[in-house]
Amino acid sequence: MALIEMNHVGFRYPNENTDSLTSITFSMEKGSCWCVSGPNGCGKTTLFRILSGLDFPTSGTWSFDGEEITAAKMKNDEFAWNLHRRIGYLFQDSDSQLFCSSVEEEVAFGLEQAGLAEAEVRAKTEQYLAMFNLTSIRKKAPFNISGGEKKRCALAAILAMEPEVLILDEPYNNLDEDMQKWLLHFLESLKSPERLIVFADHHHSSASALADHFLYMDKTHRIVRTAEAEQKTGAEYERRE
Repeated sequence: MALIEMNHVGFRYPNENTDSLTSITFSMEKGSCWCVSGPNGCGKTTLFRILSGLDFPTSGTWSFDGEEITAAKMKNDEFAWNLHRRIGYLFQDSDSQLFCSSVEEEVAFGLEQAGLAEAEVRAKTEQYLAMFNLTSIRKKAPFNISGGEKKRCALAAILAMEPEVLILDEPYNNLDEDMQKWLLHFLESLKSPERLIVFADHHHSSASALADHFLYMDKTHRIVRTAEAEQKTGAEYERRE
């Protein structure tokens, strides 16, 4: 069964005269990795916001794990928390995502909200600070660290929650070449039969190194085609670049 399913989803922002999404239909299964590609303004971020439960279709329906997701259901705190726990969303701009007073608090925040025991929160925080090489800057405020460090901090906070789905909006955006290569290898390591990864990327070479499937959108805010990726590894991507 599809983990995510969209049926003729449309979306229009308030006070706008045109749709940001038009009749979007697809399904995605656990264990797959999808790249959503298309020009700026085609609706990728809007699509990701809907998949993360931050916005809702103005027409059509979408379901997660067999249950339709609606604005009314998301008003229930327990329902909303369960969805956000299972779906991790990396914003294109990390500054919009980080809000705690230190890197350490950022990683611990979701764990504390989940009601984990204090010892487990500490252990997982230490684990993910170390995994993302953030231990030395743990006391720094997120707005005082570099762009690459912000991206790693946001990823650490998301992955500490062990989500089944990762939604990544332009994850390589504003990263230098070394950080892009590190992130590509790291995302490759996250691929699993138990996880669905969906990301946006303008660069075909890096996208095809990671994705199993492509979903192409155009300036009419529609899906124009889907395709299987010509798979190559991150190491092959580096050699080619």
